[in-house]
Amino acid sequence: MKSSKKEFIAEAEELLEESQRLILEIQDTYLTGLNPDTINALFRSMHTLKGVSGLFGVQGITTLSHALETLMDDVRLGKIDMTAEVVKFLFKNLDILKDITDRVSQDADEGDISAYTRDIESFRVSLKGRADGDSPLAQIDQAILKVLSEYEEHRLKANLKEGRGIYLAKAVFTLDTFDTALEGLTKAIKARGELISTLPTSENVPEGSIGFNLMFSSMAPIGDVREEVGYDLDTLVPPRAAAPVAPPVAAAVAEPQPRAQDTHLKSTSTTVRVDIEKLDRILNTVGELTLAKGAIKRIGVELVEQYGHNALVYDIHKISQTLERRLAELQDQVLEIRMVPIGQIFTRLAQIVRRYSREIDKQIDLVLYGEDTELDKYLAEEIVDPLMHLIRNSIDHGIEHAEERRAKGKKESGTVILRAYQKGNHVVIELKDDGAGINIEKVREKAVQKGLAEEGADLSEKEIIDFIFAPGFSTKDVVSDISGRGVGMDVVKEKLSVLGGYAEIETKKDVGTTFMLTLPITLAIIKALVVRVGAERFAVPLTSMSETLIVEHKDIQTIEWKEVYYLRGEMLPLIRVSTYFGFAPAQSDRSFAVVVGFGERKVGLLVDELYGQQEIVIKSLGDYLKKLRGFAGAAEIGKHEVILVLDVESLIDDTVVKQKGGAIYV
Repeated sequence: MKSSKKEFIAEAEELLEESQRLILEIQDTYLTGLNPDTINALFRSMHTLKGVSGLFGVQGITTLSHALETLMDDVRLGKIDMTAEVVKFLFKNLDILKDITDRVSQDADEGDISAYTRDIESFRVSLKGRADGDSPLAQIDQAILKVLSEYEEHRLKANLKEGRGIYLAKAVFTLDTFDTALEGLTKAIKARGELISTLPTSENVPEGSIGFNLMFSSMAPIGDVREEVGYDLDTLVPPRAAAPVAPPVAAAVAEPQPRAQDTHLKSTSTTVRVDIEKLDRILNTVGELTLAKGAIKRIGVELVEQYGHNALVYDIHKISQTLERRLAELQDQVLEIRMVPIGQIFTRLAQIVRRYSREIDKQIDLVLYGEDTELDKYLAEEIVDPLMHLIRNSIDHGIEHAEERRAKGKKESGTVILRAYQKGNHVVIELKDDGAGINIEKVREKAVQKGLAEEGADLSEKEIIDFIFAPGFSTKDVVSDISGRGVGMDVVKEKLSVLGGYAEIETKKDVGTTFMLTLPITLAIIKALVVRVGAERFAVPLTSMSETLIVEHKDIQTIEWKEVYYLRGEMLPLIRVSTYFGFAPAQSDRSFAVVVGFGERKVGLLVDELYGQQEIVIKSLGDYLKKLRGFAGAAEIGKHEVILVLDVESLIDDTVVKQKGGAIYV
């Protein structure tokens, strides 16, 4: 079963289980005093099920839950009375929904559900109008009735029929405390009855204050209510003694007809929802065990050096290998649990596209590819905001209005494509639009205005495009709710850097723009190369590396203030890690180069010695040191030695793109 279908089955079964609990509660209380919150909760469950099934393309459940949602809406509005007949009907259709969900989980066809929907519609029509039509609302001022919603009017009518008193609380609050004060008043009212409506008012409200009229019902006399509520009260309708309710006859209680499927209580879903923090704690434990494994391995080596190869040393070696294999399996399994399909994120972004396209009156078609590509849950959540900023920019800056697109010979509706795919130990997310592309000259002009570049500086197109990631940079002349304040693109770059990823941009005038975000699949437990620079040791994540090589210092060249090395026909920019962090340079004729990055962002980190690979658990440096450039965190290795993990992306950003005299040189 595909991960997306598993997700739907888990969500649907949870909603159906909640619906069954609510129907059982209705069955137990509809004769003695039905709680309107229960009816509303069942209505919302059907509404949510409709939305979830529609999202995953399960049309049969969508149609059936929509019909039941309509039925429940009539019940909550008082157009249909809740009776044993209705309870029985709800149970019957809940069983039908469960059967369809079972078929979907087994990859079977949903079947024809048209007969079920016709049955619900005819049942709903047959019951409408049976509800008592006598209206007791004549006792209420028409000015109040005019501002009530249909649901509030129904609840008012229901309370009047039950003989409850209807009161109006008049409260005035100061603007700085009205939210907490109103919440306290609402709780006091609900403790004595049902809150029907909360209406703002300006009558007799002094300047700098805000007033509310709260209509509620209660069986208590006004004196008792006023004492507990503590505000001015008006009695709209006094309470009357309620007629005694006869105990329900056993036969009157609705019981759904037993069916063969009712005895099958086993869930078809094998999914368990786990808090990500629990998985983080497990990973921390695995990290500590990894350190213990390394210690056992080291002890084994030391024993060999001291006592040679004897039976005890051989036994420790076997235990060390077994522990290493089992820890690797455990680590892979926990990391697999953390993985989620990126389609979950794409779904949220689709809502943003629909919302903003309506706000600025543009027709946008969203196309999704690679929704099943999996990414670590933490990374998936952290990448949402950067993707949102990019989509907003594509809609506002990139996609033209319909008239402009027609003039260019394009179709009226713009297209935004979201694509995700795995590339080695990384996930690439592409966001492509068919808009006007980035105006290179306009970006250059803004960069000069902001002092980011000198007038007439010889800059490549890539260097100019990179200016859009500068804080506060925007080419938008008019600020809108969507973009134009210069906030967003710098957030994208900063967030990607923290996550160990980077962004690339391709653009062509009147053809469109493509943003490519590259991220590691996970940040939890990684393999790293331990290196020495001077007297210090550092870890370089293997996910950022492509190769290592020996560089003779005599072969290093300098181009525009930068050291480069000729590697297989291309110039590789070099970063002396000792110079970057202010260490004393090593006295040697050669260094090791750790090649990191991809494409045009590939550089060589010059270090003094390579110690080999090691699994590490990256720990945060804490809030005090989180702004420290060049470090992604810390890790523990060897005999409880703590070393710093290099942030490859920040090293590349600070060294490959360097500002000199107001101009950018690469």
